Amino acid sequence: MSAKDKRKTLVGVVVGDKMEKTVSVSITRTVKHPHVGKYMTKTTKLMAHDEKKQARQGDKVKIKEVRPISKNKKWMVVEILKKSQEVKAVDLSDGSEVK
Repeated sequence: MSAKDKRKTLVGVVVGDKMEKTVSVSITRTVKHPHVGKYMTKTTKLMAHDEKKQARQGDKVKIKEVRPISKNKKWMVVEILKKSQEVKAVDLSDGSEVK
């Protein structure tokens, strides 16, 4: 097995897409509390490289671990699993907007 086969892959939701070729992905997981025994949700926010700039806020994406691209980017967007149903405003000629 090569090193590329052992790379981690995670599924998360894009929470920020305002950067150039970078998206913030929120990974949510469920863990059991060691003493109480209650299940809790923990969230991790990771920066992922998006070369084609296709991922938008609210999209469900699959990311994989890669070599460090920058100080904070060590993940890359592999595919977009589900697009968000974001409503975009349409500009009219008189300056008003329609949603």
